[in-house]
Amino acid sequence: MAEVSDQQVALEMEEREEREHFARVINSFKCYKMHSLKRLQLSKVSYSNLCDQHKNRILGYIDNLETIQTCIIHNYEVIKLILQDCQYMLLNKEECISEADFNRVKKNDCAPPTCEEMDKVKTTLKQIMRDWSEDGRAEREACYQPVMHAVLTRLGSRKPSEVEILVPGAGLGRLVFEFARLGYSCQGNEWSLHMLLASNFILNRCQERNSMVLYPWIHQFTNNLATKDQTRRCMFPDISPLQISPEADFSMVAGDFTKIYTEPNSWNAVVTVFFLDTAHNIIEYLETIYSILVPGGYLVNLGPLLYHWAGQVNEMSIELSYEEV
Repeated sequence: MAEVSDQQVALEMEEREEREHFARVINSFKCYKMHSLKRLQLSKVSYSNLCDQHKNRILGYIDNLETIQTCIIHNYEVIKLILQDCQYMLLNKEECISEADFNRVKKNDCAPPTCEEMDKVKTTLKQIMRDWSEDGRAEREACYQPVMHAVLTRLGSRKPSEVEILVPGAGLGRLVFEFARLGYSCQGNEWSLHMLLASNFILNRCQERNSMVLYPWIHQFTNNLATKDQTRRCMFPDISPLQISPEADFSMVAGDFTKIYTEPNSWNAVVTVFFLDTAHNIIEYLETIYSILVPGGYLVNLGPLLYHWAGQVNEMSIELSYEEV
């Protein structure tokens, strides 16, 4: 009985930690406007400290800062749409993220979201541009077309609906969407709740092409070629998610890749784009992929081996060369 009780306590603690993590992610999105305006204020203060002679040399500077502020406020309106009913996204209605969860986060941390958490929010906005706007087409095609071509070359003779494709590290789900649009049975897996919240919004609630506007570059205060580049807008999604047949076998799954995918001989292809080097232990990733592929299945990979955890204190990181991989 004691063993069962200990297991129950461990399970409850794990569930509580997951709910608190979810609450922190949501809270980081909620803090976007405040965090962004605080950074903008630094530029306004710097401008105010200029002498009049120097202010007269950059007459449009303060107007541009006001434009950036307007863009930040607009982005936050998009974020509020992303967050609508998000507490139910990964949980049953009876298990939603409650105010108690948010209060527990605030009580435990006594601090706003970290810079790292806020960077993830800004990265998510840029990823919307890359994956779901016309502005990101060239970058998308450079990454996705080679792996799609590789899959079609090797499995194109088979009936698409009979081919099972897994995309770990699916991000906002565009590659998964493209495979499903061709009729393949495709599932995306993503660990980042920031990405999952945004992909859920795009795939399930953005029905019309270019129905949303975003300003993904407004946090880029340095190295801008032209002033207007920082406040350039993008429209998304560049294609309606409704273009996928309702009968299509298309899904996104949240969680740790190596813990979720344990059933051997399940997938005809595992397609990874900028994913393998996110592992603490890349050998574990490769063993998992080898196990879940059917005999004669394919791993199709594109991306560097930069190893996200390399050199970080208290973080395991096995850094192999391409030859070793």
